[in-house]
Amino acid sequence: GKHLVKTYGQTVEFADYREYMLGDDIRRIDWNLYSRFEKFFLKLFTDERQMHTQIFIDCSASMGKDMPEKANYTLGVAAALGYLSVHNMDKVSFKLIKGEKAEDSFGTIVGKKAFFNAISTIEEMEELFDGESDLNKAIVGCPNLGSNDGLTVIISDFFTESDWKKAVDYLCYKKKQVLLIQVLTLDEVDPSYSGRVNLIDTESAGVDDLRNLKIRINRSHQLAYNEALHMHHDDLTSFCASRGVGFLTVRCDQPIEKVLFKELLKVGIMA
Repeated sequence: GKHLVKTYGQTVEFADYREYMLGDDIRRIDWNLYSRFEKFFLKLFTDERQMHTQIFIDCSASMGKDMPEKANYTLGVAAALGYLSVHNMDKVSFKLIKGEKAEDSFGTIVGKKAFFNAISTIEEMEELFDGESDLNKAIVGCPNLGSNDGLTVIISDFFTESDWKKAVDYLCYKKKQVLLIQVLTLDEVDPSYSGRVNLIDTESAGVDDLRNLKIRINRSHQLAYNEALHMHHDDLTSFCASRGVGFLTVRCDQPIEKVLFKELLKVGIMA
């Protein structure tokens, strides 16, 4: 890998000296220092580690069911982040959050060849956006989550009743670098509905679900929605700032390359 860590390793870049201890490799003794001080000192070198990028994709219905542009954009962002990881000699894995579980469809991917083999089937994943997702239970219960080994990305609209904040706190406890990416459609950011409409929750159980409404939308409803959306965004922003977590909101009409090479620079994920 390319990531410098605080431990010492086997690279060619010198870091420090320390005194020889019984059992150390005598090949690392600096004989020039011995000739000067008549003591044995070892050369220490920096260590570079291969990190693991884990990308959790919210596969609830609100992320893509009957909204192909949102599904495609979500998968595109995930694939682009995965490519940047393998290009940087890191490992990557895609975790599909469905219900209370995070499915690992591709396993741990190492190298560009394995990445392209895995990503060639990503278009078939569109149909997986259905039902509800519990971000907290899926992430906390994810096997082989690891600790202090890289970046964890959660891609969602965060329109959920699950306690996603607990999941973020758990990742921070595991000493992960965390990035939240909120994906929204243009209609979700600036809805243009008016008059009498039927609002159907894509994650509802059926027509009789209490979340489905028949309502006449007027100006006051639109203002209330905008206010609620801003409050939701402010809550995400303030929480992430308090935890040192990266956060950005993207719209499906934004070019993905702009998200990667501009927005990620702002949150310190790319350098």
